[in-house]
Amino acid sequence: MRLPRRAALGLLSLLLLLLPAPEAAKKPTPCQRCRGLVDKFNQGLVDTAKKNFGGGNTAWEEKTLSKYESSEIRLLEILEGLCESSDFECNQMLEAQEEHLEAWWLQLKNEYPDLFEWFCVKTLKLCCSPGTYGPDCLACQGGSQRPCSGNGHCSGDGSRQGDGSCRCHVGYQGPLCTDCMDGYFSSLRNETHSVCTPCHLSLGCWHGMGHVWIRNTHTQPGYSSRVRIAASPACDESCKTCSGPTNRDCGECEVGWVLDEGACVDVDECAAETPPCSAAQFCKNANGSYTCEECDSSCVGCTGEGPENCKECIPGYAREHGQCADVDECSLAEKACVRKNENCYNTPGSYVCVCPDGFEETEDACVPPAEAEATEEESPTQLPAHEDL
Repeated sequence: MRLPRRAALGLLSLLLLLLPAPEAAKKPTPCQRCRGLVDKFNQGLVDTAKKNFGGGNTAWEEKTLSKYESSEIRLLEILEGLCESSDFECNQMLEAQEEHLEAWWLQLKNEYPDLFEWFCVKTLKLCCSPGTYGPDCLACQGGSQRPCSGNGHCSGDGSRQGDGSCRCHVGYQGPLCTDCMDGYFSSLRNETHSVCTPCHLSLGCWHGMGHVWIRNTHTQPGYSSRVRIAASPACDESCKTCSGPTNRDCGECEVGWVLDEGACVDVDECAAETPPCSAAQFCKNANGSYTCEECDSSCVGCTGEGPENCKECIPGYAREHGQCADVDECSLAEKACVRKNENCYNTPGSYVCVCPDGFEETEDACVPPAEAEATEEESPTQLPAHEDL
């Protein structure tokens, strides 16, 4: 049956009203915006951790201008990188709360080292501490240390929203997520922990306390019963399908594992002929996978973590006692700073040459104050120009 045009338009309008607005659903909450700002601030701390004032004479600058690590210059560099120019809400929050961030940086960070807790929870009151929820930051079901017994998510956890109830993970149920669902059995339960493990798919099981009930297929037609048996664990992590609990019972191996002499064993991707990581990284094998980790900053290529595993050292570093160490150019027999009276300061991978305080810097020497004044007095005075009458 074909609907009249007006009725069809009315039905379409109703459907559109019922659909959630995608942009509104994705709009971050005030707590999420505050947490995002703090996360970017903490990343800024990491990015500027090895910087200095940039003038070349780090020792003199920090002696004269205070430490870079706690300076307003570092704070300014971090604040400038917090928000993209197109992120209106981030810039709006930063503009409104910049004085709070400056006060924390200059006066309060030693007393309150957790910026999120001080800024978002205690000062702006936009969030709650982990394990608490709602306007008054009450403890979640099961307590703030292990909400929902560690087997679920607390509604409103860490925010000023929600009701603190538990949404249990798959396999768990009950107000505190301590009970097992059908298809799972309790493999561990004590005063603090409850662990539910999947039954084998071939066993239609119901949850129980330390045992599994399966359907008894040997009953009279039209009847059913339950038989209690010992609990069967899930497949080994190396199996995609299995008929038993070990890596020799796999019907098919998981990705990252390979069948070898009747068992699924881990593939060592790091031992491949073509390494999976870049030249500035080293490979760490893991069960069924691998990770690429960054080499030490003193390395040009590496085989593992730390300066002792460098293939070669970067300029300014040399192998010493089995690892790449900074070369102190200032202590070498051949002077690094060749001008007279010049001081040498070693830096990681390099060095700087600086005249002492009060000395005048020339092309080939650092001239003491007394010599500089004497040189000026000995220089002939230029006669003033005059016009012919």
